[in-house]
Amino acid sequence: MPARELNFDGLVGPTHHYAGLSAGNLASARHAGHVSNPRAAALQGLAKMRFVAELGVAQAILPPQPRPDVTLLRRLGFEGTEAAVLADTRRLAPELLSAASSASAMWTANAATVAPSCDTLDARVHVVPANLVTMLHRGIETPYTTRLLSRLFGDARHFHVHEALPANEWMADEGAANHTRLATQQGAVHLFGWGRSRSAKRRPTVHPARQTREASEAVARLLHLAPLHTVLWQQAPAGIDGGAFHSDVLCVGNEGFFMLHERAFLEHEALVAELALRLGGELEVAVASEQELPLAEAVATYPFNSELVTLPSGDMAIIAPSEAQQSHAARRFLERLVAEPNPVTALHFVDVNDSMHNGGGPACLRLRVRLESREENALAGRVLFDPALHDELVACVQRRYRDRVTLDDLPDPAFVDECRTALDEITTILGLGSVYDFQLA
Repeated sequence: MPARELNFDGLVGPTHHYAGLSAGNLASARHAGHVSNPRAAALQGLAKMRFVAELGVAQAILPPQPRPDVTLLRRLGFEGTEAAVLADTRRLAPELLSAASSASAMWTANAATVAPSCDTLDARVHVVPANLVTMLHRGIETPYTTRLLSRLFGDARHFHVHEALPANEWMADEGAANHTRLATQQGAVHLFGWGRSRSAKRRPTVHPARQTREASEAVARLLHLAPLHTVLWQQAPAGIDGGAFHSDVLCVGNEGFFMLHERAFLEHEALVAELALRLGGELEVAVASEQELPLAEAVATYPFNSELVTLPSGDMAIIAPSEAQQSHAARRFLERLVAEPNPVTALHFVDVNDSMHNGGGPACLRLRVRLESREENALAGRVLFDPALHDELVACVQRRYRDRVTLDDLPDPAFVDECRTALDEITTILGLGSVYDFQLA
């Protein structure tokens, strides 16, 4: 079996709720306080995974993280029994309870940045977990992400899972949501989008720029990428201020095809020229202008946060959120791509509405990992998606997840027990053993 790209999706956790925690994420802010349905959200994610797998694209799955994170709340000064900690946090600092209960780890595009062995200097797959320091509810993911990825990619002959970068504003790293790998016969390029640096003169003024250039440089070094394989480019401040908090809100690439909005990066024409210089004439680029697809519409409907995948035939397909189908401008742009002479021959729309309400589209839900057959065989656990695994996880979600969760549910000890029972069952199904602290107690 030749090398293939696996899409590792994060399963939505049972504490999925809408708290508006993510500054600069317009959908998250818009739906703050709405009643959530974790069961429906998880089933939507599993349906998307099944659809991708049925297209013949390699699919894998990662379990949710344990929430609520009571350890975080104790570090923030809440004391007593677990029930007392949760109750006091709900009463005194409900926003901290939301942060400690967030299911945001389902957006695995932020879990890490990965370089395949064919690109690295030591011919191993390198993985750098993201520190996600900009947001409290995301930053608490890093220890479990590192533990889980170290379990999955534990064979040192094939993989090297690094520690995350130091957790500070200078080295703020958001993972693969700001990273795109492009490849042609001429070579491969890893494009790192960044929003701010210590020396950058142009910055967004409305929303925070989450990724720093310094972090991207450090990640590229840890991935063992040669300078010839790396391009670092600043995100357009206007794009960030318009709600494109990560690069993948306004661009997506796969092999020799790259699609982007003109507000994705500063001087996007110069970026395209640089990529063409590195990758040669095989590189094909599609740009949406502000006139064709206004920035506000692109951010609201996420056509660039589609999964762009290679089919068994060698052609490519775009898997877009249903919100893009409902937008005239976004749908017309995507239909234009399919009609033009390029590798994209199919366009599909999927319902990930519950994820979209918190600002995460199809591409947010997956981490792309290109593996050789020997590397794929070295993966731990039962994480490769197949119909039997799908059915077992669906049954678990239907049995263990609630169809309604509000902030008042989060401190309920019975709900916490329900969540842990669900996670214990999920990790058993996935053959991962004990990965959560409550399983080790």
